[in-house]
Amino acid sequence: MKQIAIIGPTASGKSDLAIEMALKHNAYILSIDSLSIYKEIDIASAKPSVDELARVDHYGVNKIYLDTHFNVALFIELYKEAIQEAKKDGKNLIIVGGTSFYLKSLTTGLSELPNYSQSTKEEVGKLLLDLPSAYAYLVKIDSNYMQAIESTDAYRIEKMLLLVVESGMSPTEWFKAHPPVPTITDLDIFNIDVERTLLRERIIKRTHKMASAGLIDEVAMLEHKYGRDHNAMKAIGIIEVLEYLDGDCSKDEMIENIITHTTQLAKRQQTFNRTQFKEAVSAELNDLPQLITAQFAI
Repeated sequence: MKQIAIIGPTASGKSDLAIEMALKHNAYILSIDSLSIYKEIDIASAKPSVDELARVDHYGVNKIYLDTHFNVALFIELYKEAIQEAKKDGKNLIIVGGTSFYLKSLTTGLSELPNYSQSTKEEVGKLLLDLPSAYAYLVKIDSNYMQAIESTDAYRIEKMLLLVVESGMSPTEWFKAHPPVPTITDLDIFNIDVERTLLRERIIKRTHKMASAGLIDEVAMLEHKYGRDHNAMKAIGIIEVLEYLDGDCSKDEMIENIITHTTQLAKRQQTFNRTQFKEAVSAELNDLPQLITAQFAI
């Protein structure tokens, strides 16, 4: 079997290309998108339609509900599931999406973590009752490492506390002693190279389509059901609608804010892909099918 990855900025045409290539080359698709993983976030995530999902088996789409925390470790487990099923069924695998950090984690790996005892979990639970003090405790142990973690990031603070209490080592010491091991060692990556003016036009068109499809109603439902505390509720396309629902902007301003923020995101994605995947084959969308087909033919 073969596996490839298709990356590119948001609204660049990744999903359509992946489905086209999957149908042509007998492949399953693994989504690397931080919103498509969630059930009920359909419009804001711009995930493939029900019909598209029915045409090709997708992994990493509609997997969990909004109140379930999703992280890189869970994504790697999804990859292992997808690759196992692909091998079993005699399929190839196409990895596609805009959250390229997940792909980078597959190619660089994650460090092994210890198994946490019940006593460690109980001790950490007590420490977390006072989050500022818990954060200060970690800063005292490893100030350099904690610079990358916000004092309000309860999830990551908890992870570091578990590591410190169980191992007796600072995060820096632990990760130095347990370097990451790549999950994928051989992967051909194809990057969609799109001119920024054209990309903005695509973003404008998609944003208006999302608004017409019921984006406001979807976000209102999500807020009513889950509240606003979950990370996904701070995503572009959701947070702007919440501002509109709060009366902080008009509907037209909401749409313009989504377009602006999505364009900024696309620029960051292009920079990340260019700097982190230097070995990737970059080409315009119309040229990639031939390049991908040639790779599957090898």
